[in-house]
Amino acid sequence: MGHRVNKIRLFLYVSVFILPAFLLQFQPSHADNAKPVVYVAPVHDAVERGLESFLKRAVKTAEDNNADYLILELDTPGGRVDAAWNIAEILRDSDVPVIAYVTKQALSAGAYIALNADQIVMQPSTTMGSAAVIDSEGNAADKKAQSAWLAEMEAAANLNNRDPIYAKAMADEDIVLKELGLEKGELLTLTAKQAVEVGYAESIAADREELLDYLEVSDAQVEDIEVSFAEKVARFVTHPVVVPILLSIGSIGLVLELFTPGFGIPGFLGLSSLLLFFFGHMIAGLAGWESLILFIVGVMMVIAEIFVPGGILGIGGIISMITGIILAGGSISNILLSILIALVATIIVSVIFLKYYGYRGPLRKVILFDSTSKDLGYISNETRSELVGSIGRTHTPLRPSGTAIFEDERYDVVTEGGYIAANKPIKIIKTEGSRIVVREIIE
Repeated sequence: MGHRVNKIRLFLYVSVFILPAFLLQFQPSHADNAKPVVYVAPVHDAVERGLESFLKRAVKTAEDNNADYLILELDTPGGRVDAAWNIAEILRDSDVPVIAYVTKQALSAGAYIALNADQIVMQPSTTMGSAAVIDSEGNAADKKAQSAWLAEMEAAANLNNRDPIYAKAMADEDIVLKELGLEKGELLTLTAKQAVEVGYAESIAADREELLDYLEVSDAQVEDIEVSFAEKVARFVTHPVVVPILLSIGSIGLVLELFTPGFGIPGFLGLSSLLLFFFGHMIAGLAGWESLILFIVGVMMVIAEIFVPGGILGIGGIISMITGIILAGGSISNILLSILIALVATIIVSVIFLKYYGYRGPLRKVILFDSTSKDLGYISNETRSELVGSIGRTHTPLRPSGTAIFEDERYDVVTEGGYIAANKPIKIIKTEGSRIVVREIIE
């Protein structure tokens, strides 16, 4: 009986634990029983640090879900070089194959991003190229920056065994490519057909369906990775054009708030702009709490300077605020230029405001702004203007000052600078307060 019970227990153990585990070894793989998974992420508008943060999330999402492909739908005129470099590193490190799908244009930094993908597919009538590196003023960058950019373009082309001469021609106007009609002084921009011919695009696909057919995943489950609201804000705020505007509005608003009583619209706009600047850069991964804390401490020190004058708190506060902004800006050169633009704009607006509206801010409590003037009725001495033209005689020699008598009344007088002896005829020519100026009458 006990032997039979043991057999039953063994059978149950095998049925419940061993057999299921054994059968799992022979389950069909993902490729056999499930649809392929493809994620699609939009890469539109300017390339900036906010886009970098979004694409980092997109790659991680695709990796976490074991996607077969991550498709980047490219339509960008380019943008910041530093952001493009970081995005390229994210794409190269991806465990999921990345497909750059050009839907309209991939210019400048956009072309560089495409070259760092595993494959490039373009829609008909799209373009890719024109990747000269320029500075923040729209001029060609210095030779050092151009050399580094050319090296990056060449390295990106070599990633997938593409002829680097075309990547270099996109960034160097001295390269001539007769077969493509490219003359000296021009940058290379490839059409979809040309890109396929020179090996810079693997295929041309009119839409997603054709693209999926080319990738042999026509039955794939396609998931769109949408840009979140916070990421949209980050992309807007980190745009190279928007950063100086936000800083200008912020600084102008806070300064004008010092010129007016109470806390009103200028202060609200200023604080909102600066908080938006920090929020966007924190979402983009460029700024940490330390930069925001430094800025807030700086603002508090500047406010404290109003009540504890001396200059140290004010200077320290300004330094703390600028340091916080620089730490949040990512690129030191770009953020310094933005700060300079904001400073100039603030000075101009402040001068105009003071000229037409005057000062009515909180500093009136600690600083004397009123002055005494003749226009307000303030005079140090009464001016005896009625004496001008009077004739008299010197009572003492004038060297150049002394006394004189006019109509039996003695006055302290001064000459124009010369000497006049005693008992000489003189004439009063000017009076300024208590100062009476005389001149000798030559008889």
